[in-house]
This record gives sequence, C-alpha cells and structure tokens, in this order.
Amino acid sequence: QVQLVESGGGLVQPGGSLRLSCKASGIIFSIVKMGWYRQAPGKQRELVADISRDGSTTYSDSVKGRFTISRDNAKNTVYLQMNSLKSEDTAVYYCNHYSGTWAWGQGTQVTVSS
Repeated sequence: QVQLVESGGGLVQPGGSLRLSCKASGIIFSIVKMGWYRQAPGKQRELVADISRDGSTTYSDSVKGRFTISRDNAKNTVYLQMNSLKSEDTAVYYCNHYSGTWAWGQGTQVTVSS
C-alpha cells in the first residue's frame, strides 16, 4: 500500500521560506502525478500545486509565484519550496496523488507568524 511521509514544516516569520519534503513508498513513483495539499483550521483541504511525471507543474492562484513544486524520482520524493510566506499559508501540508485519492499521511504543520 502507499505510504506518504511529509516533513520540513515549522514556525517561520512572514516573508520567510520553508522547504517541505514528502517521501512515498509502495508505488511506482516516477509515473505518478503528485500534488501538495494544505488544510487550514476550519477550512477544507485544498490542492496548491501538482507535478506530472514529465515535470510540468500547476499552482493555485494563492501560491503562484511564491511556491515551487519539484520531484526527485530516484528518491521517490516530492518537494515544495515555499517563499515569501504569509500568515494565510498557515496550515497542515500533505502530499498525495494529485487527485487526492490515496490514504493521507500525517502531514507537516506550517505556521507563519511573527
């Protein structure tokens, strides 16, 4: 079965940066379109970025120009570089198949606060 382990979250000041990682196992990672999701308190989980197996990417309007998704197929890992962080980016971040249909990992908490 698929296992997803997210890491790299933390507390950061507005304008700061973080790099999230998600290691996947139990799948042929290189052929899968992956996504990063986030869920803020009291809100629905939302897809913020995805990356196809050929490396093409898409972003939600809320993070476009600030976040960069990438992948390393040799390490079965997808990354999310987050720059110019804002308080509204505070959420638990998860990776998953871009459709969000796999079992969810534990996520990693990102808190943007001064």
